[in-house]
Amino acid sequence: MLLTIDIGNTNITLGLYDDDALVEEFRLASDKDLSLQEYEVLLKSLFKDFKITGCIIGSVVEELNEKLKKSIENVFGIKAILLTNEIKNCIKIKTDFPEEVGADRIANATGAYILYEKPAIVVDFGTATTFDIVNPDGEFIGGIISPGINLQMKVLNKFTSKLPRIDVAISSNAIGHNTTDAILSGVIRGTACMIDGLVQQCEKELGQKAVIIATGGYSGLIANYLKRPFDYINPTLTLEGLRHLYNLNVVSKL
Repeated sequence: MLLTIDIGNTNITLGLYDDDALVEEFRLASDKDLSLQEYEVLLKSLFKDFKITGCIIGSVVEELNEKLKKSIENVFGIKAILLTNEIKNCIKIKTDFPEEVGADRIANATGAYILYEKPAIVVDFGTATTFDIVNPDGEFIGGIISPGINLQMKVLNKFTSKLPRIDVAISSNAIGHNTTDAILSGVIRGTACMIDGLVQQCEKELGQKAVIIATGGYSGLIANYLKRPFDYINPTLTLEGLRHLYNLNVVSKL
């Protein structure tokens, strides 16, 4: 079975595939303070009933790369592939500095290229809200990075003297009649307006309509406030991209 690992700034998402079927998904905190041995204990506990024969890691947290790779090797006796812009891919990375592109964005673009029509825009709701753009020729040409929903909530609380830290929730009205509702409107509805506006601008630069794919935890919530709905919501798009990249680099060579 194939283990796909997406290491983000907030969470580590682990997806277990049996061929092309996602059979288990787990989420851990991206804890830099956990030791190698503690990660090994977690892996043994989570996957004690499965035989792991392959692993690919996409990471945006450098401090966890070797720790996770080594723990995979120690627990399962296999070598994990670490996703970089240099591994074999079905898409070309046509940005100014390909080495700067995060592994999650490469995986998202790959998943969009494989699964959907082109051009495509992937909107990923993580610690940052990112847009990953695949042009009509199947090239990853760049995108957009903005503060994520939880990050906006934290910043408003941390850098003001009176605004409270609140939980993400439905925004009932654009005009907030209390502080909580005003924050929710600004963050939730504001994010939706940003997406609507930026999608329109991206399509203008692409010269045609694009397929819009959302992934990440808040995609379903934000969809309620969009003028133009997402064409697809795929919560596991990053893992799907990782699976395809593993198959391209390992399975196709067998």
